[in-house]
Amino acid sequence: MGSACAQAGLEVVNIDTFPSAIEKAKANLEALFIKKVAKGSMTAEKKAEILGRLTYSGSFDDVKEAAIVIEAVPEKVEIKKDTFKELMGIVKPDCMFASNTSSLSITEIGAGLDRPMIGMHFFNPADRMKLVEVIAGENTPDEMVEKIKGISV
Repeated sequence: MGSACAQAGLEVVNIDTFPSAIEKAKANLEALFIKKVAKGSMTAEKKAEILGRLTYSGSFDDVKEAAIVIEAVPEKVEIKKDTFKELMGIVKPDCMFASNTSSLSITEIGAGLDRPMIGMHFFNPADRMKLVEVIAGENTPDEMVEKIKGISV
């Protein structure tokens, strides 16, 4: 998901609380792009450009200026809700919250938050599948849906 956003031109901070997961994500992405360069489906310059848009962190503080946070924690409502509740105290009030859920209620995930929630379900593998399901909750404004559709193109 992060690599798909970076390939679309967005600056991305991948956050994980487990350092080993961060290292694995970096290594997997590097290996993926090395294969693309070897096959000729990506230039070395494009690889460097995309990887230059990606940073990795173990702290939510590193997204305090983000315009959008797309969560991809395990598919458990409480974990997702807790993640967004913590983020509320860190990010700007106009930061959009999106969940990469494939099956949970966007309305339920967003209940009790200080801003609307939207779903952005990236289909796997996100770097090759040019498909993002945009899911509005009961309180998701139409303007937010349109912004997310624009980002997802």
